[in-house]
Amino acid sequence: MKRLMIGNEAIARGAYEAGATVATAYPGTPSTEIVSSFAKFDDVYAEWSPNEKVALEVGIGASIGGARTLVAMKHVGVNVAADPLYTFAYTGVNGGLVLVSADDPGMHSSQNEQDNRGYGKFAKIPVLEPSDSQEALEFCKKGFELSEEFDTPVMMRITTRLAHSQTMVETGEKQEYEIKGYKKNAPKYVMLPANARARHVEVEKRILKLKEYAESSELNRIEWGDTSIGVITSGVPYQYVKEALPEVSILKLGMVNPLPENMIKEFSHKVERLIVIEELEPVIEEQIKSWGVKVEGKELFSLLGEYSPELIEEVLKGISNEDRYGLVKEIPGRPPLLCPGCPHRGVFYTLRKMRLMVAGDIGCYTLGALSPLDGMDTTICMGASIGTAMGMEKARGEEFAEKMVAVIGDSTFVHSGITPLIDIVYNQGTSTVLILDNDTTAMTGHQEHPATGKTITSQPTRKLDLVELVKSIGIENVQVVDPLKLDELQNALKEELGKREPSVIIAKRPCALIASKPSGVRYYVDPELCTGCKLCIRIGCTGINFLDEEKIAVMNDNNCVGCGLCPQICKFDAIKVLEV
Repeated sequence: MKRLMIGNEAIARGAYEAGATVATAYPGTPSTEIVSSFAKFDDVYAEWSPNEKVALEVGIGASIGGARTLVAMKHVGVNVAADPLYTFAYTGVNGGLVLVSADDPGMHSSQNEQDNRGYGKFAKIPVLEPSDSQEALEFCKKGFELSEEFDTPVMMRITTRLAHSQTMVETGEKQEYEIKGYKKNAPKYVMLPANARARHVEVEKRILKLKEYAESSELNRIEWGDTSIGVITSGVPYQYVKEALPEVSILKLGMVNPLPENMIKEFSHKVERLIVIEELEPVIEEQIKSWGVKVEGKELFSLLGEYSPELIEEVLKGISNEDRYGLVKEIPGRPPLLCPGCPHRGVFYTLRKMRLMVAGDIGCYTLGALSPLDGMDTTICMGASIGTAMGMEKARGEEFAEKMVAVIGDSTFVHSGITPLIDIVYNQGTSTVLILDNDTTAMTGHQEHPATGKTITSQPTRKLDLVELVKSIGIENVQVVDPLKLDELQNALKEELGKREPSVIIAKRPCALIASKPSGVRYYVDPELCTGCKLCIRIGCTGINFLDEEKIAVMNDNNCVGCGLCPQICKFDAIKVLEV
């Protein structure tokens, strides 16, 4: 059967066809759809884990228990999971385990550009890199085979363009896979130093066997063409090369760690000019140069961002976009904004109004840092807001803490905010923490988490009580407020910031996109009362516009959801409820 699939769906299908029965993840764009797609199959177990470290640890347990297991995360999630990953490379597997790292060249939805092929090299595990959805399915299946054959976790590295692009996929039947038996084997799975020393020897033997395998594997292939130029590439850049340089000879790498040294050297001898085209880091290029092979790469192509067929044509053929398409101007930018009715908007408006220093975090609320809200000072990584606030306080004194808050979402708090909050209590900090509880993991498409009371398949489960949780770790000052009631929010902030004790304010209101029903309230702007002060558009909501030609504000009925925020901001009572 053939059908269009995005890469993420194809990976899930490949795991299912390979007989995988367990899949774990923490949602993170561009990887999110992998495990949510897998969860739709029958007779499998899938979960949203609290964070990526837990996801991999559960996956490791399932693998040791004998099941083929899929674990998925975005590139920065592998940083969180790196601790168990490196040790799991020593222990090896029982049932095969494939770890998907979804990298994000161009930072479409990430705080950095990071090339996770390096994890394969450092952990000494194989890394596969598909170039389209069909390969995503096939490489995933192959990954489970390699995992069990070589007793190793296998990383499959994809990028945003593959994760979310559709290509035609021919699906197959589910492979019958019997869960492997479990036998106690402490020397293999208990990583005490003495056992780990012995396992390290096995890791080195394994990588040598994998290097031999890479030389003859069908994952790597040569496509001969004009030998005046030979291109070595992998992943999505392979598609760009095929489009921009259809005439050249190509060595397409499906396994990017370890590299097939002999195959690459033989290819280099048969072409006049050798070029590596790879996004982000010169992972392939540097290894080839270390073998004494003359090759070009990053002196031609950038270390930054995504590539494209147009970029390759411009660099190697001198054809620019302007020459090809007649483009002389870029398309106007459309800056991202919080959705109309978003409960976070009132929070950042208030924080800016109070002129507070705001240590921010990762989530859709990070958009509160952008103009016109300008409501955030720092964003580092998941959970960092709370630790950052603590560090600022310890550096500058308690007086500074009176002017500072940490802001973190409910899902992010569960992911990695609990531990730094314990640090504040334990080390006698006085920081005020705002948990923005919108009852979902909104930024990645509304996934469940432990505080929503539902599993990945929407089954009811025990709901984590955030109020009781923060109280249990020693926070005595806890308030729950409605973030769209600005006076209530501001009063809570003033009260808690005035205390020389740690405080938590939970700003609780569901995401506007999952609210059970719209408010039903409609507003209009009274032109007789509107002074044109433009204060209402300082909240950055597309539900209200300012007409310069008429010098008044007007409601955009197509976007306004009736949240009631702008009437609270208007000082002239010009925004009225429309009586119907």
